[in-house]
Amino acid sequence: MGRRADAENLVRLSRSVVTKLALQPGQGERIWWDAELAGFGYRLRGDRATWVIRPPRGGGRSSLITLGAANLIDIADARRAAREQLAKAALGEDTRAVRRIERAKVGLTVKDVFTRYTADAEGRLRPSTLANLRTHLGQHWQGLHALPLVSVRRADVAEHLRKITTGSGPQAALRARRTLSTVYVWAIGEGLCEANPVAGTNPPAVEVRRTRVLSDAELVAVWASCPPTSDFGRIVRLLILTGQRRDEVAGLLWNEIDEMGRVWRLPAPRTKNGRAHAVPLSGAALGLLEATHRIEGKAYAFGSGDGPFSGFSRAKYRLDKQLGFKEPWVLHDLRRTAATGMSRLGTSIEVVEKALNHVSGSFGGIVGVYQRHDYADERREALDRWASHVLSLSDAK
Repeated sequence: MGRRADAENLVRLSRSVVTKLALQPGQGERIWWDAELAGFGYRLRGDRATWVIRPPRGGGRSSLITLGAANLIDIADARRAAREQLAKAALGEDTRAVRRIERAKVGLTVKDVFTRYTADAEGRLRPSTLANLRTHLGQHWQGLHALPLVSVRRADVAEHLRKITTGSGPQAALRARRTLSTVYVWAIGEGLCEANPVAGTNPPAVEVRRTRVLSDAELVAVWASCPPTSDFGRIVRLLILTGQRRDEVAGLLWNEIDEMGRVWRLPAPRTKNGRAHAVPLSGAALGLLEATHRIEGKAYAFGSGDGPFSGFSRAKYRLDKQLGFKEPWVLHDLRRTAATGMSRLGTSIEVVEKALNHVSGSFGGIVGVYQRHDYADERREALDRWASHVLSLSDAK
């Protein structure tokens, strides 16, 4: 194939034009050069189409640099990248070095960068936060994994956000969006890409303070629909009985359970507020744990791999289909339901907050500094009474 940009190969490249370009019979390769931006071209080799540039080189023939696959990189983004690289070459930058860098970037997939970012975050994030990170990156953004990092467009992100909203709800989509944006900001700082495709996408929802409390009938329905024959069922029942946070229960470690003392001891790094917390276990809660099969060498009580349970989206979707509640609800509403239920049974707000390891109310600010009583006996009585109430509701069904 000839390499000169003659009149036959010179066109005004656009989305509509490139869809019509094709090789002639017997041609193995051809480049069409842009009539507007000198040195920017569209290359066909067999059935593979790529964006290319050929920077001018004084005193010799310049080399061809591939920017990326045309089916992954929009022409507007390709033209912008070409303009930047051609300008750098005109200022004397080594085009061979540019080529090596660009090839490395094109070869770096979204999954590769997710792996790097997760490894970087392990030393500075709490285990529960890290588990959420892996859920968003590993599940919600799985559709982007195979794409080159630099090829992801704003339209790709927006499309996946719509899918996440439909499958997991607007709040999950909002958090997934925030997580992906954080990864791209980190990648820009590492020199792995130049732009954040999340910027400019519409947030799926505005996070609002939830007030949903399940009725007794709804609570019984959830309990009955989550038998202790699966990890998800046991987790949901423990959420109801203990009022603790979802990721704290999902990440429960066997060495945190004091069976003799009937206490679940959460270390500070595992709690949202960074404060160690002892959860008195009712007979029902302890029975769930005793019935859970222990796998030798596995530290976590729930989950099939080496980490904590992480299949919430799919399991919750199936549960919602089974329940058919008219008003949407999330697993965190079980914590609010437990708090409300304990108060309704006569437990003081101070004891409820201690039982839930909640510090923004009665024990926030200066009160939290000087009020050190842990209400251990009162908390056990409150959780035992709450468990008995839940079981009585279930038995009465």
